[in-house]
Amino acid sequence: MQLRPLAGTDIELSVLGFGASSIGQEFRQVDLNDALRSVRVALDGGVNYIDTAAYYGRGMSELLLGRILPELPRESYFVSTKLGRYAPQHFDFSARRVEESIDISLERMRIDYVDIVFCHDIEFVDLDQIVDETLPALRRQVAAGKVRYIGVSGYPIKMFRQILQRTEIDVILTYNHYTLQNDMALDLLPLCQEKHVGVINAAPFSARLLSDSPLPPWHKATPEVREVAKAAAEHCRNRGSDIAKLALQYSIAHPGFASCVTGSANPQRVSEWLSWIDEPLDQRLLDEVLQILQPIHNWVYCEGRPENNDVA
Repeated sequence: MQLRPLAGTDIELSVLGFGASSIGQEFRQVDLNDALRSVRVALDGGVNYIDTAAYYGRGMSELLLGRILPELPRESYFVSTKLGRYAPQHFDFSARRVEESIDISLERMRIDYVDIVFCHDIEFVDLDQIVDETLPALRRQVAAGKVRYIGVSGYPIKMFRQILQRTEIDVILTYNHYTLQNDMALDLLPLCQEKHVGVINAAPFSARLLSDSPLPPWHKATPEVREVAKAAAEHCRNRGSDIAKLALQYSIAHPGFASCVTGSANPQRVSEWLSWIDEPLDQRLLDEVLQILQPIHNWVYCEGRPENNDVA
């Protein structure tokens, strides 16, 4: 497993990170034994980075990780969690909740400190609070030894630019913005490099858009986006490949991102991903698929408050 340095930190992450939202049943009912095996398959395959959140499964994801992490040498893995979002419409980024949330996450995962804590989906709230209250409260948790590095996560690129220009953070986690369909996260890299901020990419499959799996009911893709993505997936099948394989290889390949996070509660799928990243990327197929996807290149949707988005 290739490791990459996370800029601005002393951490080296595996290029594939395990996203623990799936084991928290965020997307479907899961078999708990399969969920635990999925984490172990990832770790046995060389993955050293796990990303979770208090929101995932309303604590279930962190609790399941608490079945595994205490068995491992603490120096053998890195874990990030998120705070501030606790249910679909429940956000609390107050300083008091920061301290409580970290203590609860540590207790659930049965660890003494978290490597990275992200403010979760900050596009849904007033960024003034994140800058003036939440991040300073997180810095106090760093001083207390409970957290090593802090950052923000979410969807719109615009709000990352605003945070980077207004305050100091260590890491950002962006999703759906460095994929076969959308490479807008590349615009953040020069600013992050200038400010010594690490960048982690997530969701290479763009919530199944870049896969053969049916889209979840909540997916915001327009009919045109669905049609074009379907054509790209069909082209891959006709070439004897899988668009998900190409999507994962593409998202992992860029050296500007320390890790690419994706997750599953299906251990066979995790094993498949591990095998895919060891295979060479088919450049000809990549060029063909990017051409097919060109009509929807960098299509985005509005998430959270309009003023925090690149589109209204």
